[in-house]
Amino acid sequence: MIVLDILGGIWNFFATYVLQKAPYMVGFLTLLGYSLMGKKWYDTLAGTLKAIIGMLILNAGSAGLTGTFRPILAGLRERFNLTACVTDPYYGQNAVQDAMENIGKSFADTMMLLLIAFIINILLVRFNRITKCRALFTTGHVQVQQAATAIWLLIFALPQLAGTGANVPLPMMIVMSILLGAYWAVGANLTIKPMQELSDGAGFAIAHQQMFGIRLGYFLSDKLFGAKNGKKLKKVGDMEMPGFFSIFNENMVCTALLMTAFFGAILAIIGKPYFVGTGDIAESTNYVWWCFDKSLNFAVYLAILQLGVRTFVTELTASFQGIADKLLPSSVPGVDCAVCFGFGDANAVTFGFLAGLVGQILAILILIFTGSPTIIICGFVPVFFDNATIGLVANEKGGLKACLIIPFFCGLIQVFGSALIAGWTGLADFGGYLGMFDWATVWPGFTVLMKYLGYVGVGLVAVILLAIPQIEYRMDPKGYFLITEDYEAYKEYKGIKSEYDD
Repeated sequence: MIVLDILGGIWNFFATYVLQKAPYMVGFLTLLGYSLMGKKWYDTLAGTLKAIIGMLILNAGSAGLTGTFRPILAGLRERFNLTACVTDPYYGQNAVQDAMENIGKSFADTMMLLLIAFIINILLVRFNRITKCRALFTTGHVQVQQAATAIWLLIFALPQLAGTGANVPLPMMIVMSILLGAYWAVGANLTIKPMQELSDGAGFAIAHQQMFGIRLGYFLSDKLFGAKNGKKLKKVGDMEMPGFFSIFNENMVCTALLMTAFFGAILAIIGKPYFVGTGDIAESTNYVWWCFDKSLNFAVYLAILQLGVRTFVTELTASFQGIADKLLPSSVPGVDCAVCFGFGDANAVTFGFLAGLVGQILAILILIFTGSPTIIICGFVPVFFDNATIGLVANEKGGLKACLIIPFFCGLIQVFGSALIAGWTGLADFGGYLGMFDWATVWPGFTVLMKYLGYVGVGLVAVILLAIPQIEYRMDPKGYFLITEDYEAYKEYKGIKSEYDD
């Protein structure tokens, strides 16, 4: 009994402080990987600390971006007296918690769902020669947000499974764990090819909220805007700026100027009295200068993000080779989408974000003027991290046009899709929805299937998810595992010449 209590305590500690905390999960994987490789203890310790600190730096940049700009977007809602649903992972998580309490369900069950779904992800990757899933989802904070939203969508679609007690019944927990674990494995797997090409084989996938969106953006950018007949692709970094416009070639300067112009206009609309009323600034504060300072912080936090990426990516991918060799062959770690900002054209991050923001604002205006029962207020996390990531991939495959057009349409989809699913499932009544690309497209589709086809729909969703990597494998059997095992050999096989080779 004592032994079981001790083991239970260890597991609870691991689940609370490691599995759900991305920096320490990455540190744990680095420690495990280097240990399996037989590295000296001091090299293992140094690599582990570097990976953890790098992720903490990345999180500081992410938190800075979110904390700085979330109140600005919220200010638009207050300024125009809109009762609206905010698309934001944290608003969405809180909305689910309130919704579950409203029907007498315990939100704590989402943690158990997360743990079982993660085990499903591990098993799918462990047997990847059968499942064809090659990416382990490691971003714990994202898993918590998704587990919360997923459990509500299943309760809505299959209320007969939810039971009448405070806890979610075991059958529902099993069903949702299989679907969510499969989504994590399959979704992260879809990003391997775009990320390997973007980073020249750095050895990671994206494990976030827009994994299907990344692959769709990659596909459409190549098919609609990709270089044809050997013609050189014009990317964001290839723009020739005459005269003083050449300053836009510098990433930090470009970001600072664009954000000052864009958010300066939004802050001008909101007005100084609102921020005085919220206590963000004093009456004596120079509002113009405060707006300028806020906008410059975008460039600061973006630079912090990129520093975090450079600090930990090398350690994680190098150490993960030990895990791949011994435990999860031919696999790569799935990490936060911000990791890819350290690769490709840095200005594409800003351009993709702004294009997506324009799309979201246009969609919100359409909802307002058409009298939609659900009005969306775009949260900073979806509008930046979704569209910046997709814009970066779009620029790599389709150049400047793709970087502007693909995220713009993503912005429209994020708002319209979120309005439909949040209003339909009742989460809009509680003020928030996750709202990122996959959860405005893929999961609403899954919910429709489960709602109207019942258990047949659940089975169909599972079949669809597990079929995706099988189809991808059959499209390129030789290169499918080669891209994760030996990227240089993969490039030679595909005849790919990377800019990193010059």
